Amino acid sequence: MGGGAATATAAARRAALAALLAVAVLAGVASAAVYEVGDKTGWTVMGNPNYAAWAASKTFHKKDVVVFTYNKQYHNVMAVSKADYKNCDANKPIATWSTGNDSVVLNTTGHHYFICGFTGHCAAGQKVDIRVASSSAASSPAPAPAPSGGATAAPSPHPNAAPKALLAGRSVAATVAASLLSLAAAVLA
Repeated sequence: MGGGAATATAAARRAALAALLAVAVLAGVASAAVYEVGDKTGWTVMGNPNYAAWAASKTFHKKDVVVFTYNKQYHNVMAVSKADYKNCDANKPIATWSTGNDSVVLNTTGHHYFICGFTGHCAAGQKVDIRVASSSAASSPAPAPAPSGGATAAPSPHPNAAPKALLAGRSVAATVAASLLSLAAAVLA
């Protein structure tokens, strides 16, 4: 029985070491954050969302992903130039998305201008200027905003709750790392 227990303990330690190695590798590779444009409001003109305030409350970095969620019968997403953004001109888009659930990777620093190309929507405020910080700026994503209206903050999500954590601005690497560390601790216990 002593030999079997020693073999099981060695295997558990190897598994824990493999998990820690995976954390180290993933931490350097998967550090992009995912943001839903407009948070729970989504991409719309209903309720007059303030996309300028939404974008200003976040710190975007290269490789982050912005997700536009909307009813595709009434909206779309167009990447446009600064001049077309200011003039709400949808005639020469750089790119257009129209699935109703569009993920856009922010591959460059600087400003990324998006508008809705449906007539009147941009003029009504359905446009957003997302500024991606240069690499010399802070390297971590902005924390999720505090709840408004004096509400009590909800507890942090469990490390395995990746989709919700990602939309709150947590990085993929942090979520995976927490999960793997929990696994390693359980194996070694």
